[in-house]
Amino acid sequence: MAGSSATAPAAEPLPRSIFKKFLVMLCSLLMSLYVFYCLADRCQTLPGPIIAAGAASEEEEGGGGGYLGGSAELPPWQAAAARRKRLLQRLKQQQRRRRQEAAGAGPEMMPGAGGSRPGGSGGGSAAGTPGTLTSLLGEGSKRLPQAVIIGVKKGGTRALLEFLRVHPDVRAVGAEPHFFDRNYERGLAWYRDLMPRTLEGQITMEKTPSYFVTKEAPARISSMSKGTKLIVVVRDPVTRAISDYTQTLSKKPDIPTFESLTFKNRTTGLIDTSWSAIQIGIYAKHLENWLLYFPIGQILFVSGERLISDPAGELGRVQDFLGLKRIITDKHFYFNKTKGFPCLKKAEGSSKPHCLGKTKGRTHPDIDQEVVQRLRDFYRPFNMKFYQMTGQDFGWD
Repeated sequence: MAGSSATAPAAEPLPRSIFKKFLVMLCSLLMSLYVFYCLADRCQTLPGPIIAAGAASEEEEGGGGGYLGGSAELPPWQAAAARRKRLLQRLKQQQRRRRQEAAGAGPEMMPGAGGSRPGGSGGGSAAGTPGTLTSLLGEGSKRLPQAVIIGVKKGGTRALLEFLRVHPDVRAVGAEPHFFDRNYERGLAWYRDLMPRTLEGQITMEKTPSYFVTKEAPARISSMSKGTKLIVVVRDPVTRAISDYTQTLSKKPDIPTFESLTFKNRTTGLIDTSWSAIQIGIYAKHLENWLLYFPIGQILFVSGERLISDPAGELGRVQDFLGLKRIITDKHFYFNKTKGFPCLKKAEGSSKPHCLGKTKGRTHPDIDQEVVQRLRDFYRPFNMKFYQMTGQDFGWD
């Protein structure tokens, strides 16, 4: 009976290679499930303002319960896609409604400013700013600019850009890209990537005032697109030079006086045209370079003085030039007596009044009137030529 008392042999352990394969397969499965979950839940990771705005709109429209009004019966990934599509459709509807109503809108319904709108909630929610929603949703596409503000420095280019950004069909880069003067070697792909996303019918813009005085800029912009629309904000060259000096003085208090920089020889009264503050104001000379590549009708000249005294009038001309509906009107501005120039009652994406920062509207130093008169005499023939070239009398003389 000894044979019957013998114990059965123990089962052999799994070979180590099979065990490793099992672990790899398990890890792969878990990773796949995690990625799938993240993709299906993508819409739920969008920033709060969008989710809140979308959810509120769904409730108003009777969209039912669920996150962003999504149906509980749909699989998560289909519900997310449906929510995203509905939100984009709502954005386009809001844009169409704004274009129809904005022409007669008062300050409370300023287009693109996130203000109150008929049938909807007030305030500065993300749903009221097409550019913000478009960027966060990843919709639209990045395009090279169809219009560029090319100059001039201290002429009023920042004010013009901020005013234009109120228009729902204008999307612009905030910072100056300096692509055609300092960063051209980075290539057009780099330049395009700086641009904001736009939907069909919107215009992409940028502004870099130094382009106007950069010799290579006209050929480079023409190479990008011969149809690019160009905008130049010009200002009395004497006042512009003093403003330019004032800006430099605020950064470098130890620089020489304006009078000493103006002349090569104060005794003979010879103007130093190599000083950039003086050179920029010789507008006719710089314009000749641009006319080698662009017809005069493709360049709009905006008066920096009228941009202060009649901002709505100048913005009307700009909107016409860009082929936009005249939405920005005098209802959008108020005059700030402290700064001495107009400000927006509501800026893009805000429900509050907006003026340009402390770097704008600086008090100019007192300049010897004899020097000012000498500069006026120097610029006069250049101004007259510029008037003839543009067909506009800017009244600087």
